[in-house]
Amino acid sequence: MTTPRDPDALDAQPGASAVPGPAAAGRVAGADPAVGRAVRGASTAVFVVFVLNGFNFASWASRMPAIRDGLGFSPQSMGLLLLVASVGSLLALPLSGMVVERLGARRTVMGFATLNACGLAVASVGVALEQVWLVALGLVLFGVGTGVWDAAMNLEGAAVEQRLGRTVMPRYHAGFSFGTMAAAGIAAVVAALHVPVVVHLPAAVVLSTAGVALAVRAFLPAGDEHVAGTADATSAPADTPADTSADPSTASPRGARGALAAWGESRTLLIGLVVLAAALTEGSANDWVSLAVVDGFGTSHAVGAVGFGVFVTAMTAMRLFGTILLDRFGRVLVLRLTAGLALAGLLLFCLVGPLWLALLGVVLWGAGAALGFPVGMSAAADDPLRAAARVSVVSTIGYSAFLAGPPLLGLLADAVGYRHALLSIGVPIVLGLLVTSAAAPLSQQRRSAAGG
Repeated sequence: MTTPRDPDALDAQPGASAVPGPAAAGRVAGADPAVGRAVRGASTAVFVVFVLNGFNFASWASRMPAIRDGLGFSPQSMGLLLLVASVGSLLALPLSGMVVERLGARRTVMGFATLNACGLAVASVGVALEQVWLVALGLVLFGVGTGVWDAAMNLEGAAVEQRLGRTVMPRYHAGFSFGTMAAAGIAAVVAALHVPVVVHLPAAVVLSTAGVALAVRAFLPAGDEHVAGTADATSAPADTPADTSADPSTASPRGARGALAAWGESRTLLIGLVVLAAALTEGSANDWVSLAVVDGFGTSHAVGAVGFGVFVTAMTAMRLFGTILLDRFGRVLVLRLTAGLALAGLLLFCLVGPLWLALLGVVLWGAGAALGFPVGMSAAADDPLRAAARVSVVSTIGYSAFLAGPPLLGLLADAVGYRHALLSIGVPIVLGLLVTSAAAPLSQQRRSAAGG
């Protein structure tokens, strides 16, 4: 049996396979079995770190109704509160590529995961004390930790993906979704038991930080990370070959100069727009779907947490099986199909009456929102030597969704309610749909530019 070919990524040479088979993947991972085991171990470690990142995020997001009630906030005030964490992420993300280049993915993930956990603990204390300034301080720390942790684990994931020689990034993001599912389930239980946020969140982040500390020990050695600029042609899978300009003799500058240069690349900016649309599609549900279920249908906080859990479960399923679709049909077609699913699900959730039918819309919404972010990260990292700067740019653009989204939706929710306010997310979904071709692998884009 041959490995399915990726129509977006066919090599210019006739008969070349888009995705290497097991033998080729073994050569990518290294002829030495010990090297292959190390890469597989790193892959497992990346998956675990994604799980724990999602767990921390959803531990906070799924307690939004209790946080809202504890602070006595209106929808507009909740939007501004969510904005605070986004500001922290946006301040840190433009520097994340340089941080990873300097510290390596292992130390970056560990350090900023710890900052993420400290921020959530501080914010939970602020909720208990009804001190908004303390909640805001905690969310700034949480946002900075989240942004750099996210960029670093995506860079490590791209490095491992290229060493393995096959598409795995959506499955890492499925790990994030597994983490959100676990956190949502726990939140539903603790909400039903009326466990205070100040007890729930610190306990959750202590466990997750310990898990991160164990997982990062299995990351690739610093010299093997593509962000360090040491990757060669054998380390990149056939469906995401390095740009021809990535020859070491002509490689773009690293550090601040490399980061600035990436902001001038049209392909990188368009990929950023794809990720921006995906982040708004996913993030709006993460921030608001539990509140929309509670207030829109007059249900309990526990049912709101279940609604959030339905969304992240649908995302998880698509991220697990989406790699099959990507290998068979290619990035661009799959992104277009999933954007259509997201739009249909959003309309169903926002416009229909019965809760069960609205939850069916949540399923479609979650499935449609699942692949844009991971595919965008892989596309930004197609050239290993420029991955750090480009992933930093794409992540910054994507996270700007969290800067504009929460306050806008909060203002709209004040006027029309949570469910109808979420209809505005249809606009970025359509915009992202129009530029999905930017995510095509570099090999295909070079052939198109040459008229091949």
